Amino acid sequence: MIKVIRGNPTPEELAAALAVVQARAAAVATAPSGAGQERNAWSDPSRVAQNPLPAPGPKSWAHSFWPR
Repeated sequence: MIKVIRGNPTPEELAAALAVVQARAAAVATAPSGAGQERNAWSDPSRVAQNPLPAPGPKSWAHSFWPR
């Protein structure tokens, strides 16, 4: 159910909004499970673990977070 909270949309505007909602719902319903859930390389925690940790030393703390 769609309810207009504010404004006074025309019937054409309501029809356009409903068409977008229905198209999105149909796309989600027909998509295979797991689709669209690819991991972004930036947010992947294993990206940081790929590089070896710096050797111990006085400034190793500064290089322990950012990948090289």
